[in-house]
Amino acid sequence: MGLTVLKVGGAVVENAESLARLIADFAAMEGPKVLVHGGGRSATAMAERLGMETRMVEGRRITDEDMLGVVTMVYGGLVNKRIVALLQAAGVNALGLTGADMDIIRSHRRPPKGGIDYGWVGDVDRADGQRLARLLGEGIVPVIAPLTHDGQGHLLNTNADTMAQTVACALARHYEVSLRYAFEKRGVMRNPDDPETLIPNITEVDFRRLCEEGVIQGGMKPKVENALEAIRQGVAEVRIGETRIA
Repeated sequence: MGLTVLKVGGAVVENAESLARLIADFAAMEGPKVLVHGGGRSATAMAERLGMETRMVEGRRITDEDMLGVVTMVYGGLVNKRIVALLQAAGVNALGLTGADMDIIRSHRRPPKGGIDYGWVGDVDRADGQRLARLLGEGIVPVIAPLTHDGQGHLLNTNADTMAQTVACALARHYEVSLRYAFEKRGVMRNPDDPETLIPNITEVDFRRLCEEGVIQGGMKPKVENALEAIRQGVAEVRIGETRIA
């Protein structure tokens, strides 16, 4: 049986118009499905309202104790439950989760590197595909926020792209899985401002060459790395592209 794991970024879920399209398209998708979402802009906005400074290093949020409270409140609360409520209104029996719920995604705290201490940031170790498959078998649609735990009582702020890839790989033992990274661009393009430069297919060899040429860089690089790793671990296909997903 085919299953779709859809990852959507904060830019999609934090805009009312694009979120409405997402909900409609996701509800129309047939078969079992999982949604993994971001929410970084909302977390930054909430931190600003609380008088807290947001520090980023290479696109990664430095997550001290106070910032962990903000991202937990925003990712696991406001953003996650808003998506769940909208999906319920669209007839989808959604269940909002973090990685700590049912122990579905466990991580370890990222060690300091290059003099940078990221704080309570998690690097994913594994996802429990069997427990997720059990939920899916009951007709439940998991909606997963970008938070995990370490098994020792600590929540960890975790990259949603990596979470989606790990979930897809874990479920590939139970389903034929399609992993989709949906965001505001058509996909990987040679010129980010020109949709006509879309690159339709990327192999391992293509990826190395495009990185050397500087075509794939910044936040797109780990996204494509996650996509290729998913294929290596048995995911049937990975697509990176626009919000319109139906």
